[in-house]
Amino acid sequence: MFTFRLIAAFFFISCGSFASFAAEPVTSAGDIRVAVYRDKGVGKSVNDLLASLKKFPEFEVVEVKAADIQAGKLKGFDVVIYPGGSGGGQGRHLGKEGRARVRSFVSDGGGYVGFCAGAYLASNDYEWSLNLIDAKVVDRKHWNRGTGKVQVALSKAGKELLGYEKDEVTIYYGQGPLLAPKNDPKVPDFRTLGTYQTEIAKKGAPKGVMKGTTAIAANEFGKGRVFCFSPHPEKTEGLDGFVQRAVAWAAKKDSPANHANER
Repeated sequence: MFTFRLIAAFFFISCGSFASFAAEPVTSAGDIRVAVYRDKGVGKSVNDLLASLKKFPEFEVVEVKAADIQAGKLKGFDVVIYPGGSGGGQGRHLGKEGRARVRSFVSDGGGYVGFCAGAYLASNDYEWSLNLIDAKVVDRKHWNRGTGKVQVALSKAGKELLGYEKDEVTIYYGQGPLLAPKNDPKVPDFRTLGTYQTEIAKKGAPKGVMKGTTAIAANEFGKGRVFCFSPHPEKTEGLDGFVQRAVAWAAKKDSPANHANER
C-alpha cells in the first residue's frame, strides 16, 4: 500500500500564483469511488486503465455508460475517468445533457481524469468538448500523427504530485492532444505539469510542432479538480503510480497545505 504526500499548486488566486495542496495518505480499501466511462468512443486502452486501477485497493471502480451519466448516476462517485479512444466519439455520445452532467459533477466538487481522448474531451476546442480546461489543441489537422515513446519534462509541481524524482520521464504516446492555452476568460486556466521534449511526426505530420506543447495538465473547475494526460501512463510499464496519484489528487482526498502562493 502506498503512503504518500502529493504537493502541487493548482488554483489561481492572483497574479499567476497558485494555492498549494498536500494529500494525506490513502489507506482504506474502497476509499475512493471511481467511475470509468466505458461506452462508444472508448478504445482498447481502457483495459490497461482498469488493470492499473485494480492494483490499488483504495479505488472502488465502477464502469459507467453515457446513459448512466445522463441519468445523473455520477452522484456518489469521487472521480470520473475518460480513457483513450475517440474524444469526439465520447463527447457526441454523451450528448449535450451528458456533457452538462459531467461539468456539473466536477463543478460541484467531483474529480475528472482524462487519458488521451479524455484530454481532448476536457478541452474547450470542439463543439463536443466538456470545456473543463482552457486548452486548444495544436495542429488539429494532424491529430493522427502516430504512436511511440516520447520524453516528457516534468515541472517541479509535476514531479512532486506524481512522486517522480527525475526531470524527464518516458511515456507511451498514442495520438493524444498537443495542448496550449486558448485564452478563453470563461474557462479556468490549466497548469502545465509536463511538456513534450521529443515528438512523433508520422503520417504527414510536420516536425517541430509537438515539442514544447503541454503533455500533462491540471486545474480546478468550480469546486472540483481536473487532471489530463495527453500520453498514456496506464500503457507504460512502471507508471501505474502516475495513475494512482492523479486519481487521488482529483478525488481531493487531501487538505490545504500551508504553502499559499508557492510555485
